[in-house]
Amino acid sequence: MAYPAPSRAVAHVTNLAVVIVNYNVRDLLRACLRSLQDTAADVIVVDNCSHDGSAEMVRQEFPGVQLIVSPSNDGFAAANNRGIRAAGGTSYVLLLNPDTVVPPDGLDRLVDYMDAHPEVGVVGPKLVKGDGTLDLACRRSFPDPRIAFYHAFGLDKLFPRSREFARYNLTFLDQDQPAEIDCVVGAAMLVRREAIDQAGLLDESFYMYGEDLDWAFRIRQAGWKVVYNPDVVIVHYKGQSSRQRKVRSILAFYKAMVIFHRKHYAGSTFFAVNWAILAGIWLRCLIALTANLFKSKAPASA
Repeated sequence: MAYPAPSRAVAHVTNLAVVIVNYNVRDLLRACLRSLQDTAADVIVVDNCSHDGSAEMVRQEFPGVQLIVSPSNDGFAAANNRGIRAAGGTSYVLLLNPDTVVPPDGLDRLVDYMDAHPEVGVVGPKLVKGDGTLDLACRRSFPDPRIAFYHAFGLDKLFPRSREFARYNLTFLDQDQPAEIDCVVGAAMLVRREAIDQAGLLDESFYMYGEDLDWAFRIRQAGWKVVYNPDVVIVHYKGQSSRQRKVRSILAFYKAMVIFHRKHYAGSTFFAVNWAILAGIWLRCLIALTANLFKSKAPASA
């Protein structure tokens, strides 16, 4: 499948660093970088020990991009932190996945929004998947014990329009209306430098997944707002890099949920509720692992 970059006018964003963490998605990364090639922002690619020629492609085709080749794959949070440190003192940092395509004026409009709203520490665009549907992860509530319980036992899926049960992915909200929320997703997350200075870098105990939730939690604790801004739409080719999820990826996802709960909620939650939440998380993990096993055994479609 080809991922052509859109035709674009020159963007005029300055004082912005775009940090892209890449792992073995060379062709997706190429399309992403093409969509950014006329921007004035500093683009930093942190390659997490890819073995598909990603680093060589960046060197040859995008000489203006700053390339950092990590000596080891220490996870998504650690790689982003390398990129953020390399960005120096830019006013804004955009975390961006390599499986995204940014519209011609997307960066300008995100930065313009932040300039006009100095109380906002984080803004995220509307993310749509390759089929045009909303990527639900682009606007979320923190999984406090009640929300985590609903999510772990699938009540948010059963009642997607409920303001009580569907708060994790906020599916009861109009996807085309801006909203102040708890968290956006690290696939496209614009963060103000002052907020980073106050909240600190990403927590590297999250190997993959959950680090964006934790970061937004700490940024909000520091007094900043987090906003979903659907006026900017970025395509996110989520899940295109592989048909089968690796077991390590599935385990990392559910482990991140456990780490987040223990870090922010477990100490103030009744032990029986903690037990129920953790049981729900690991039950969902078991279901995901089992489904992945059967998917791997299914014959490929012609």
